[in-house]
Amino acid sequence: MAAACGDNAPHRIRLGSGLAGGLFHEFGNTLAAAAERSPTVRITPVPTAGSVKNLELLESGAVDAALTLADTAVATNSRGLAVGRLYESYIHLAVHVDSPVQHIGDLRGTRVDVGVAGSGAANTAERLFRTAGLEPGTDITVYHHELPKAAAALRSRTVDAIVWSAGVPTPGVAVPAIRLLDLGDWVQPMREKFDYPYDRVPVPANTYPGIAGFETVGVPVLILVAPDIADRIVVALAELLLHDSGALVPERARGFQFFDRRWLVNTGSIALHPAAASYYRSQHG
Repeated sequence: MAAACGDNAPHRIRLGSGLAGGLFHEFGNTLAAAAERSPTVRITPVPTAGSVKNLELLESGAVDAALTLADTAVATNSRGLAVGRLYESYIHLAVHVDSPVQHIGDLRGTRVDVGVAGSGAANTAERLFRTAGLEPGTDITVYHHELPKAAAALRSRTVDAIVWSAGVPTPGVAVPAIRLLDLGDWVQPMREKFDYPYDRVPVPANTYPGIAGFETVGVPVLILVAPDIADRIVVALAELLLHDSGALVPERARGFQFFDRRWLVNTGSIALHPAAASYYRSQHG
């Protein structure tokens, strides 16, 4: 449980984040650094495999707050309450530049790395494939690795495609060796199949050098807290998100809509914690 050493001591929060090199991990560390300048809260990021694991840890009480893709929180019926919506995570589906695959349906019978097991990206990727009529493990052979290893496997052709979820542009991806598939037309079918309002998001041309513009599936990232966490701790975290917004934008997340009041409170079917909602109203009317 989040704790403070005394009435005037900063509240201490354990935050489920992500794997080193990923956007969850980077954001968790950025948030912790901002908290060091706050008189009210301190944050200890806990590295994990991502959304699914974070929600499990939140449920068990092993962490006090968790970063998660919103669709994963809905799919797992998480009891967590949102302190805010943070940024948009973009689903990327890449094949080798010389691959004959032009559309997602062409992946039947291929080998696809969908990201680390326990990550929200893997969960969303499998939803995408099921929407396209491809059952993971049956119609495609599924692998689970971190992005650097998956990208290396794609370059060496030991897998035929990789999926990851991140900001744009994602650093460390060997763009000349890959081609990114347009997924825009799959957004509405995913909405209908899984009853979740996925976003249809554009990626402009040359965001990845030499790659044409495309559309893909966007999933909001939320920060959730345990339902029984003290209101004063929720307010301390909400205050940090609202007033330190300029320090909370990871370098790679340029172009995202970060921490606008309407953005923070737009948490969809995941309820905003009442203390966070009250605090935001007090700040903006």
